[in-house]
Amino acid sequence: MKVRTRIAPSPTGDPHIGTAYVALFNMLFARHQGGEFVLRVEDTDQQRSTPQSEQMILDALKWLGLSWEEGPDVGGSKGPYRQSERLPIYRQHVDQLVRDGHAFHCFCSAERLAEVRQAQMKRGETTRYDGHCMHLDPEQVEQRLSAGEAHVIRMRVPESGLCRFNDELRGEIEIPWTQIDMQVLLKADGFPTYHLAVVVDDHLMEISHVLRGEEWINSVPKHLLLYRYFGWKAPHMYHLPLLRNPDKSKLSKRKNPTSINYYRRAGYLPEAMINYLGHMGWSMPDERELFSLADMQEHFDASRISLGAPVFDAVKLKWLNGQYIRRLTPEAFMNRVQEWALNRDHLSQLVPLVQDRTERFIDLVPLAGYLVGERPALQASDFEHPSLDATQIQQILQFTLWRFEEMRQWDREALQQNCQDLATAMDLKIRDYLFPLFLGVAGRPVALPLFDSMAILGQDVVRIRLRDALQAAGGVSKKQAKSLEKAYRTLVDSPTSGT
Repeated sequence: MKVRTRIAPSPTGDPHIGTAYVALFNMLFARHQGGEFVLRVEDTDQQRSTPQSEQMILDALKWLGLSWEEGPDVGGSKGPYRQSERLPIYRQHVDQLVRDGHAFHCFCSAERLAEVRQAQMKRGETTRYDGHCMHLDPEQVEQRLSAGEAHVIRMRVPESGLCRFNDELRGEIEIPWTQIDMQVLLKADGFPTYHLAVVVDDHLMEISHVLRGEEWINSVPKHLLLYRYFGWKAPHMYHLPLLRNPDKSKLSKRKNPTSINYYRRAGYLPEAMINYLGHMGWSMPDERELFSLADMQEHFDASRISLGAPVFDAVKLKWLNGQYIRRLTPEAFMNRVQEWALNRDHLSQLVPLVQDRTERFIDLVPLAGYLVGERPALQASDFEHPSLDATQIQQILQFTLWRFEEMRQWDREALQQNCQDLATAMDLKIRDYLFPLFLGVAGRPVALPLFDSMAILGQDVVRIRLRDALQAAGGVSKKQAKSLEKAYRTLVDSPTSGT
């Protein structure tokens, strides 16, 4: 049997460092054994998936040195490699499940499902579908379908007993079937959920080994049930430890930069990044700290994967990157600096902003330094403003952060429109509203055009800087955050808000 592994990112935002971590281990596992590594795109979330995000993910993984034998950009015999292009395949398989009695049509409204969950929570039960539509008369089902009534398709789940399965890293795991929901397999819009699509795709693409994050352990029973219903052999499963913040919480963009693009823009070398990701839960046989992608591929052994919570430590990464920078020859160092910030693509974005404001080239450093390097550090006194108090400053920064996290399109026009809408909803003059944003992004109240600057810096860098600015302006406690979130939702959900 040929070893085949895969990575299946969702193109719903910036390329996540966790995606690269899982992709690396899948590629190493396959290549070490002479196998194949596949990339497919899980883009069934039509509300959030974008072609721009897909391209960013592919570019970021390639920048790190990762490659794949099959994928949407390189083709292959098992395609298509975008789930949105495989809808007839999923429909065929879910219809088979219904015919065989392993799945059923569910017509329950969102309101009814919410009531059921609420009642279960009050009783201290695991929240799950109660099987209301599971035993509907077939004639009634056909009538409701013919009438065009909205519905989903759910899978049947045993009502008692245990699901036992083997994790190649963790040994035997048992999960009671009473903890497993009657999963929706096909949504009302005709798109599959992750659980149906991942099983069908992994089987048809002949994936032999699945290496993924440990957060998917509780989903294994659903997947194994589908393999059983279809009469297929399940792949070997390895659940990797999740990347953690230094405080042991799950790696989150609210606490650390999580976009690969952030580290690329900040001047980290791809070989240092891939070296550091290799350290996350794995080590070389000789325990050396610096090793290449080729070294990892040659020596990779899944038995050396540690199940301890690997900490993504920005300080350690910065040190490791410095080791790689100092190993460069002077010529290579100059080339890397040029590739990083002095390349024509990057300069072409800066020129329209700075050329008319430049009298001497030395003016470029104070003028555009924050677009190339770090912006100056901030303190509370920087946010003093004649028309805004400290609470308003914090609201502007926090509301803008939430709005930026919701944005699907990141360009000058979208940024300007979102900020204008938010300023209007907050009943603030746009000049006052932008004051703390200029400080957060540029480190000063007057700088190059703000929306152009944010477009150049990118979503992850801007969010990190605004979060830092919010802390400098006094920060927001958990209690305050709840109150602010309620106010924000009221603000943006208002029919007159314009947002």
